[in-house]
Amino acid sequence: MQMLKLFSWRSSASQAPFSNVNISSHLPVPIPPLLFNFRSNNHSPTPTDDIYDPPFSFTSKTTTSKPKSPSRTIDSVSDNKRPLHSDLPFDFRYSYSETNPSIQPIGFREPPRFSPFGPGRLDRKWNGTSAPAEQSVNPERVLEERNAVLGDPLTEEEIEDLVERYRHNNCGRQINLGKGGITHNMLDDIHNHWKRAEAVRIKCLGVPTLDMDNVCFHLEDKTGGKIIYQHINILLLYRGRNYDPQNRPVIPLMLWKPYAPIYPRLVKNVADGLTFEETKEMRNKGLNSPPLVKLTRNGVYVNVVARIREAFQTEEVVRLDCTYVETSDCKKIGVKLRDLVPCAPILFNNGQIVLWRGKKDQDDELVNQ
Repeated sequence: MQMLKLFSWRSSASQAPFSNVNISSHLPVPIPPLLFNFRSNNHSPTPTDDIYDPPFSFTSKTTTSKPKSPSRTIDSVSDNKRPLHSDLPFDFRYSYSETNPSIQPIGFREPPRFSPFGPGRLDRKWNGTSAPAEQSVNPERVLEERNAVLGDPLTEEEIEDLVERYRHNNCGRQINLGKGGITHNMLDDIHNHWKRAEAVRIKCLGVPTLDMDNVCFHLEDKTGGKIIYQHINILLLYRGRNYDPQNRPVIPLMLWKPYAPIYPRLVKNVADGLTFEETKEMRNKGLNSPPLVKLTRNGVYVNVVARIREAFQTEEVVRLDCTYVETSDCKKIGVKLRDLVPCAPILFNNGQIVLWRGKKDQDDELVNQ
């Protein structure tokens, strides 16, 4: 009787008497009786069932869907926060220590209208290299506000206590300063550390270590803090006695790193003051000379400028071995050495930097001036 129930959906014309049919001979694998009992108990046809409706057909289940919450768009949520305004008295740049505002680019790799702060998120216009402050800055007022936050100078005992707490390698309040130098988003990281700590430890590596004075200046100028300790490439930046985390400055974050613009060529085909043959001779002389310094990737280059100045007292050209330094870092190193030594980079080739000190009479004129 159970087998009759299974095939009751077939039409009466096509049905055959099951008493004369051996079902087991047509089934390759014997079906356990429990399966028939289970299915027949749960899906047994009733007199009201349609004979053309198979008992094992899947029926659509009506599911009660939860009411969808109204969609929240970005514009509806943050309309009251746009555009963001900041009272910081300086132009916003991607890097403050590794860019020179006096050098104007000759081209851009992306349209200047694409602001890294996002469309409509800042009330300053991005010009391709920076977002200038629209209001005029009063230096005296800025200095007064910073002195009010710093408060009275720290005593020697207070400085020693802060240095002992934050100068070690296991300090939890540390920021790594890499080849990008002091970036704009790093300012926000410093203020986040200042919420729960009086000072933050900054470890400098790579190209910025060529000019640590420049790094210290921009840290104090852009954050309003004070450098209370410096050891080679380790700095401690103090927030001030009267620092209030609730009244911290508004720092809009850059959503992506902008493409570096195109600047004038650093190495000329013919160096200033030399002919083409003399320039070629200087380059060959530099490549055949032993390297003065071997620079490593993300190393500490604090003493490089002093060593090059000392070498130029007896040599016309010097070579720096930068085999393991990235090409972009080599160009940044050449730009910094050109301004700090000063000197003239005459060759960048396979990780080798050749520097020329310039003509002797030019050096004498600079000393006399």
